Formats: sequence, C-alpha cells, structure tokens
Amino acid sequence: MKKKNGSIALLFQRHEAKAKKIDVGSGIGSNQTPFVCDGSGSGSAVVVDDASGSGSDPVVDDASGSGSDPIVDVSSTENDESIEVEEELEPVDEGLPEEAEPRVHDAGSLPLEHDPGLRQLISSFDVNERDAARRGYILKGTCQPHAHDFPITRIYGKDRRFSLLWFYTYPWIEYSVEKDAAFCFTYYLFGKENGTFVTGGWRNWNVGTIALTKHGNSKGHQFAQEKLNLFVQKDTKIDTVIVKVSEKEKLEYKARLTYSLRCLRFLLHQGLACRGHDESEESHNRGNFLELLKWLAGNNEEVDKVVLKNAPGNCILTSPRIQKQIIRCCSEETTRYIIEELGDDHYAILADECSDISHKEQLAVCLRYVDKLGRVCERFLAVVHVAGTTSLELKAAIQSLLCRHHLTITQIRGQGYDGASNMKGEVKGLKTLIMKESPSAYYVHCFAHQLQLVLVAVAKGNVGCQTFFGQISRLLNIIGVSCKRHDMLRDVRARKLKKALELGEIESGSGLNQEMGLARPGDTRWGSHYKTILHIIDMYSTIREVLITLGKDPTQRDDWPNIHAMVLIFESFEFVFNAHLMLVILGYTNELSQSLQKKDQDIVNAMSLVGVAKKKNATNEVSWVGRFLSKGYIILQKIFH
Repeated sequence: MKKKNGSIALLFQRHEAKAKKIDVGSGIGSNQTPFVCDGSGSGSAVVVDDASGSGSDPVVDDASGSGSDPIVDVSSTENDESIEVEEELEPVDEGLPEEAEPRVHDAGSLPLEHDPGLRQLISSFDVNERDAARRGYILKGTCQPHAHDFPITRIYGKDRRFSLLWFYTYPWIEYSVEKDAAFCFTYYLFGKENGTFVTGGWRNWNVGTIALTKHGNSKGHQFAQEKLNLFVQKDTKIDTVIVKVSEKEKLEYKARLTYSLRCLRFLLHQGLACRGHDESEESHNRGNFLELLKWLAGNNEEVDKVVLKNAPGNCILTSPRIQKQIIRCCSEETTRYIIEELGDDHYAILADECSDISHKEQLAVCLRYVDKLGRVCERFLAVVHVAGTTSLELKAAIQSLLCRHHLTITQIRGQGYDGASNMKGEVKGLKTLIMKESPSAYYVHCFAHQLQLVLVAVAKGNVGCQTFFGQISRLLNIIGVSCKRHDMLRDVRARKLKKALELGEIESGSGLNQEMGLARPGDTRWGSHYKTILHIIDMYSTIREVLITLGKDPTQRDDWPNIHAMVLIFESFEFVFNAHLMLVILGYTNELSQSLQKKDQDIVNAMSLVGVAKKKNATNEVSWVGRFLSKGYIILQKIFH
C-alpha cells in the first residue's frame, strides 16, 4: 500500500481546502473573527472557546496577552459542511504538489563530522533531517580518541591536560582533537544549543572532575539524557504504533533480508557488479544480484516462499536503494572489524592519489599494523575524494578519515607514499606535516618503486641502453600493430614447439611451454623490462621468421622499409649482445625487486638484499663477458635455428 505524505504543510493545505466549504453563519456570527490558524506553533495565538454554542460573543482566552488572530474552536459545528469562511487562510507552501512523494532522509547522505569541534549544530540541519542526523551520530558513537597524545596547557602555573580516565567515568564526554576541547554528546543531540559543552568547548582541565560531575547532574543534562533514552528505545515510532505487524510477517521480513544479504555478500566477495543494465521483468539478464537471488529461490523452496514474486509489493528488498544500504552496512561492519583488530595500538599508513574516470581526485588509504597474533596486516580503509593534491588538503582528508574511525595521527608510526614532492617534501610535504604531530611516524619510500625508478633513470642516461630500448619499442610497434600479426607470431611459435616436441628437444609437462606475449615495458611497472627481454630471447627465431614473412608479404608493402630495417637491427650482433647483457643485469635486479615486494620484508633485511645484489653484479661483470664470447657460437646456433 502506498504511503501518504504526512508533511505538516500538506495537511494545512488540505485543511484550507475543506475550510473554504464551511459556512460561518451556522456556527459563528457573521461579524465574528473566522477560524484562523497560522501554523507557527508560537505562543502568540489566541484561543476562542465558544462553550455555550449560542450566538453570543465567545469567551476569549488570550494566553499571550497580544492582539493576534484568535483560534476558534468549531467542534460544535464540525458536522455542518455548509459553512463558508469570509477570509482565506494564507497558504503555507504554494510550491508543494498535492501528491508529492515523501522524501527519504538517510544519515549516510548528510555531512556528519565525527570531531565534535567541527560539527554543525543540529538546528542547522533541515527540520526533516534532524532525526536522521541524530541517528547518524548515535551510530557513529562518541568521539573518544583513547590513544591520542593530549597536549599540555599551562593553567595557573601548572601543566594541565585532558585526562583519559574521564572517558570511562563520564561516557557522554567527547574530545575534539582539532580544538583540544571537551564536549557533551548528549547535550549536543537533545540539549540547548548554548554553553561551552556544545558550542565553544570545555577546557578547564584544572577543575575537571568537579565541573564534569556538576554538568552531568544538572537538570538540562538529565533532561537531554531522558530524551536520548526515549529516542533509541525500540518500537516507539509512530509507524510502529499505528501499523501492527504480526510475528509471521516479522520472521518473513528477516528471512527475506537475510537472503538478500547473502547474495550481496557473495557478489562483494567475488568483486562482481550488483546492478544490471536492464532490470525490468522482460529482461533476460536483470543483473547479478537479481539473477543470483532468482537462482537461489529456484533451488530452495523455503527461499522461494518469501522472496521476489512471493514477497509483499512494498517489501521485496531488491531495489537499488536497498542494495546500496546493505552494501554500505557490509562496508561499515568490515571497517569496524579492522578497527577493533587494530585497537589502540600503533600503525602505519599507506596512501596514494589518482583521478578516476569522472576526473575526480581520489585518495586511497590503507593501514599496516601488527595484530594480536604478531602477524603483519595490511588492510584497505577507504577511498576519500579530495578537492586538490596539495599536502595540506591531503593531510586534512587523512585526519578526517582517521578521526571518523576513532584513530589519531599521534598513533602513526610509519608512512608509505610515492616519491612526489607533495608527499615526501622536506619543508611542506605530507610526511613532514604528519611528523610534526607524530615525530615517530617515519617515512619510507617503497624500495621496489625506488629500484624501478633508479633502473629507468640509469638506462635513460646511457646512450647504448637508450638506443637498445628504443629498438625494442620499434619492434613492438611492428609486431603488435594488429591482431593479425599477433596471430602470426602465435602460430609460428606453436608450430616450432610442436616440431621440437616431436624431435625430443624439449619436454612437456604442467606449466611448461606456455604461450608468451610481447608486452610493452613501462617505467612504473616493476620487472616489465626484464620480462620483455626474456620473451624476446626465448622467441627470437619466431620473431625473426615473422619479420621476414612480413617483409615478403605484398599486402604489407607500405611498411616494408620499417620491417627491413628492423630485420637488419634484429640480426645484428650488437642487438643480440645487448639483449643478453641486459637480461643478466636486470635478472639480478628482478630477484631483488621480487624480494622487496614480500609482505614480511623488513627494512633491515631489505638493505642487506640491496648490498648483496650490488656485490653480485660487480663480481660477475667481467666473467660474464668472457663466458658470452667463448660460447658465442652456441648462442648464434640457437638464435638462427
């Protein structure tokens, strides 16, 4: 059944339409003031009570003592519909449509700051959003950063600061990291919006216990606490009181919600999309969520009894809004588990920013910590939209995110970012700003990332290496310009492998003789240069045969100059020598890169691995050239086979 709009403005409009049909002469004298209700709810209204029901002047009870328009009790004439009003009521909201759909007020769409010093007052929200804001803050809980290093303030010649014990003695107290002040959570939600515990913040640390006890026992706080208790009490909403739901309907609703939740959890775990392009009844594929729920109902009679077509029309629990709410609940529960696992211990943050497909700058934040069993854990926390990429904006976004999850910057003991200046700058970088508040939050640039940047910089600084990788780039442009040439490379390699297997030159087995491709190396992709050179050497004869075939194909006549030039370069001794030399050098660095990317790697072992790689590269430099020249005939024989 469709729910009617219950807004007060619409009720007054409907009352106004009925009032136009009322005849004043049947109940009230024509010279009397008509029924007027301004809907303001203020104390300036005058109540006119015609207790006698006669045509004499009514008794006027002016509670306010003002001359404002009176309110006339016409209960004696409520059954007479022939009365007309001489003066029309002023409409409350002329722009409100008669059949406007009720707006859904969700706390997730409201700007709810967790830090009490940055919150906006409840009265600043729309009147229809205030309860949603209160629910959102109650779900977030009080802001009590237990692990924060509370700053010291000089009061009357003594060092004073906020006491951690107050969180346990007074559960309603909150602390603002931004303002270094205490606030009252209960008074903020339901108390008067004045006083230091709501607006400015309380900082008299020298009289802490006395002042906090006095505030907790005050009438205003007790009244606000009573309102809070009634607000969170179950089954007190008007809808619950008016609409009676049987136990059977409650059980079916719970089962329906459980099955929807199970389907969404499966899709989230597999990283699959929930929505479909066309979710109408006529669609053959209504999306992963609806199709999975439909499959579950088709294979389980108990599920089929309560979901989809067998569910009430207004409680199917499959709408996009319901899906988003359930997904958000899963996200919040996962994050809550991570925060509980971390506790009040120290942690390190990993952050990186990039723009998404809609050109919005997004900041991804991860936490790295040691759990109760001594295992190193890396957990994704959230993706935050940032207006800019300056260090101040990034710090504000990280601080707001951490505060939202009851974490503080003073708990940070490590930072991991890329090498951008806004991240690792010594003066105004993000790592410098965080180290000002937490001096032990040491910054570590990813060793594997540094290794890749060093290799690229050294290669670009050497003319021979730069020329060699330029030749590889031209080779990949010729081979990978079309799918047809990729197929040629694949077919020639398959034919050569088949022949080698028949002659017994290579062995067959699980994981052997896999299909290879020629991926383009990237400056920021770790190990991509090594892998490309390795594949070129393994498929040298195959690539050479494809190039020669393309050089003889009349349909490729326009590309013949580039192909013939590439064949000459590809068969040159310089290209072959550089390929094997870079394979050996990058082989050492690739082993180091793989070791640096391990989760259980520590900084001491990483530094020792760097020293071992440098030593190995220096000792094998001279001996490798001799081995290559002495076995040159074997290499050339394998290449041109």
